[in-house]
Amino acid sequence: MQRNLCKEIYAKVSLHMTDGKPPTATGPLEGPRGRFAAVGQESVNPTALKAFAHPLRMALYAELQRRGSATASQLARALEESSGQTSYHLRQLERHGFVEDDPAHTGGRERWWRAVGFAMTEPALLRDPATSGAVRAVVRQVIAERAAALTAWFNAYDPDQADDGLLSSSTLALTPAEAETMTTELNAVLERHAAAVRGRDVPEGARRFRVHVDVFPLAGTD
Repeated sequence: MQRNLCKEIYAKVSLHMTDGKPPTATGPLEGPRGRFAAVGQESVNPTALKAFAHPLRMALYAELQRRGSATASQLARALEESSGQTSYHLRQLERHGFVEDDPAHTGGRERWWRAVGFAMTEPALLRDPATSGAVRAVVRQVIAERAAALTAWFNAYDPDQADDGLLSSSTLALTPAEAETMTTELNAVLERHAAAVRGRDVPEGARRFRVHVDVFPLAGTD
């Protein structure tokens, strides 16, 4: 069942750790119970962030992003953990609004979970010693998950398949204002395509696609 494909694709972590104006949102346009929200709105709060920055909880969240939705038992098998462990940590993630029930799967004996997107847009989270460790743990997890997803895609790549894909990198000399403008425009394009398919029944032949947008200054080039 892929009923909620688009929401699942955009149940993602958005990071924009600058002092400038955040870009247009590319994740869900609302946050669960107001705890956190899309980029440009309220950022994840420190208590929730610390709860999220647990190795197994981050792994559960990443696996839900990859699958779209899953039960605690399915996640336990995928991560080689006990279902008791995955159930407990899923409930902790739910408590802080990072996961929720998948409405496409109801009435069964097991709960189906899906990830809820959130943002880290407040630079103070990284400056504050009480939260900087959690922020760094989450960012490292995001980077590692992206590398793993790209590696898995390439390892399974079949040149005879018709699936579209793009792996691209560009290096530009930009002012901060120019970089901000480009980031905003890139996110607007992504959101336009997301809005076009959000909430629809997934057509035959559709596959889950991951979209990464990374804009950052290269280290050692000041």
